[in-house]
Amino acid sequence: MKRLLELLGLLALTQGVLGLAHAFTGRPVGVVRRLGFLDGYEVYASVALLVAAGALFAAAESRGRQGRG
Repeated sequence: MKRLLELLGLLALTQGVLGLAHAFTGRPVGVVRRLGFLDGYEVYASVALLVAAGALFAAAESRGRQGRG
């Protein structure tokens, strides 16, 4: 479970960074730009992905500590 949370956190982090790169440089990268309902909200969605990545990494870390008690 810890590995899954870390993988999802890494994906969210990557897509958040790529979304911000697209918003500020105009380079066509990331998934956020492809979602039509996010038009005009790409920066907010990318920041939300970065926050979600932090939460997923924190959850993965707490899962790792429970097993070592």
